[in-house]
Amino acid sequence: MTEEPNLLGAFLRARRELVTPEEAGIPALGVRRVKGLRREEVAMLAGISADYYLRLERGRDRKPSVQVLESLARVLRLDEDSKAYLLSLAADKPRRVRRPQKEVVPPGTAKLVAMLPLPAFVEGRYLDVLAANPLATALSPRLVVGGNRLRDVFLDPAEQAMFPQTERAAAALVAGFREAVGTDTDNPRFIELVGELSLVSPLFRRLWARHDVRHRAGAVVPFQHPQVGELRLNREKLLVSGTEGIMLVVYHPDAGSDAEEKLALLGSSILAPASHRERHAER
Repeated sequence: MTEEPNLLGAFLRARRELVTPEEAGIPALGVRRVKGLRREEVAMLAGISADYYLRLERGRDRKPSVQVLESLARVLRLDEDSKAYLLSLAADKPRRVRRPQKEVVPPGTAKLVAMLPLPAFVEGRYLDVLAANPLATALSPRLVVGGNRLRDVFLDPAEQAMFPQTERAAAALVAGFREAVGTDTDNPRFIELVGELSLVSPLFRRLWARHDVRHRAGAVVPFQHPQVGELRLNREKLLVSGTEGIMLVVYHPDAGSDAEEKLALLGSSILAPASHRERHAER
């Protein structure tokens, strides 16, 4: 029987290394040999013993109280998403061995994506593209069924070039991925993705090691599109009811903006080849 991964300890260690003594209100005297806070400093600030905190990081105690976790969240300066993730790591829930199941888009959602006059696609828990409409593919040729947002952003130079703030976009993607997966880290799809990206992308390795967590939510996304240039779109991520973490993603412009005109131009570029094919067929 294989030992369960020490997710709680790995998270605490990573987040501890991101908090500076100055941020924690500790005088930084002399040469420090560790990044961020020392274990004993975290323990002192959280009001627990250094020995107990060491046991938490090393996985010898994986069931701390909510009070202890909230104290640690305060010391580690966690936001609400990261705090919720920390609490979930210590939640008393049985681990179930589940067969990997194929993610399926509900028929109604697939019809909605096809009908929307905006770039829209469906994203699975592991950021696989499960459905996409033509306008989404016009926005990015990588937004097609079978694509994966992590692979695209970290491994495809053309996709990277579309984001003026590439590292910021990549960091948000990784944080959302970690939140979506949660404690289900023995899933073959998760192991495959993280293993592949860790091997070939130094940026992914660095961002993954931070253990950032962020709920997959709406945002304003700037693009640098190869056909229409700068494009600033609102992005909505909506949970598809009756599924485990499948999201409907829709991009939309502000009314009357140049982004609205540019999206219309992209839409016309889709219709033009279709009209040409129809005229050719009539001949």
